[in-house]
Amino acid sequence: MKLCVFQGTFNPIHNAHLGVCEYIVKNLNFDKVLLIPAQNPPHKELDSSLAAHRLEMVKLAASEHDYLGVSDIEYRRNTPSYTYETIKQLYNDYEIDGKINFIIGTDAFRKIESWYESDKLKELVDFLLFLRDNEYDSESFENLRAKGYNFRLMKMPFNDISSTQIRNLAANSKPISNIVPKSIEEYIKKHGLYRIHKI
Repeated sequence: MKLCVFQGTFNPIHNAHLGVCEYIVKNLNFDKVLLIPAQNPPHKELDSSLAAHRLEMVKLAASEHDYLGVSDIEYRRNTPSYTYETIKQLYNDYEIDGKINFIIGTDAFRKIESWYESDKLKELVDFLLFLRDNEYDSESFENLRAKGYNFRLMKMPFNDISSTQIRNLAANSKPISNIVPKSIEEYIKKHGLYRIHKI
């Protein structure tokens, strides 16, 4: 299986996330894009009461696209959601053709050397790099390539949607139908998410 992984907090999942997945499927030859919500990310503080909701919203969004899969691998562990540990487990769980490809934004990739077991992680994945801002500092990224971080810069235009923006809109009962799937908007309303938990 040619597998591409998209890991994140997805708090909540939105149209920019799904647009990245669609772009990958249309332009690269993967059998599946696997969405992996992080239950306990080491670099972010999240309201733990929203963890199950984040997973359910990802499942809901993925169910609308046959090229998407969802893994609860990080929900089945009681340890922080370290990417290296997750990727190692995926190689055990799936018959992988070549290397796993890993979707990452330029903002996160700049800090990749600070990730847990980063030197080992770079041997296990090829990175698919998406712009998360309007600037691309080629020199800093080429320095990472020289250190063994193999990546391809995707040419998809930057889509300025953030989960923080969605949470703030939902907290104030503002419409979000243009930036999340309808099923996600309905789920957020049904469960009263973010009106209480502003994070």
